[in-house]
Amino acid sequence: MKKAIIVAALAMAPAVAMAGADGDCGVGSKLFDGQKGVAPQVLAMITNGTFFQTFAVTSGTSGCRQDGVVKSNWKVAMFIDGNIDQLARDMSTGSGETLDNLANLMGVRAEHRAEFNRVTKDNFARIFPSGVSTPQVMAALKEVLAQDAELAQYSATI
Repeated sequence: MKKAIIVAALAMAPAVAMAGADGDCGVGSKLFDGQKGVAPQVLAMITNGTFFQTFAVTSGTSGCRQDGVVKSNWKVAMFIDGNIDQLARDMSTGSGETLDNLANLMGVRAEHRAEFNRVTKDNFARIFPSGVSTPQVMAALKEVLAQDAELAQYSATI
């Protein structure tokens, strides 16, 4: 029985990591407020998803509002996870079907596609350092897009 619980908890870990700490809602967002980089973002997401998010939303505490909008990045996460090698290849060259599909999934408009491809190529080493995982790619891509005036609007889709 203990093994089944442990296996179930481990199986849920990726979903919990995608539970989102972005914004000002949840204890994880408060604990890691102002910290930059992949590690604080992942830790904030895990903290929110594992421990406090449900209470914060239902009680209206920790910066959460009961009338807040749910944002889901699970489609982007699933796409990146299932296509991570091809996506890395396409980002390294600044073009390709997988990169085009990601841009489409994120809602990048046609007039911004060339900039999206250029920015991901120029920041390839930052988005895909060696030994990277899907949450790390997502966090780095979000950060890269947020720093570009033309593409910042798309960072919210990650």
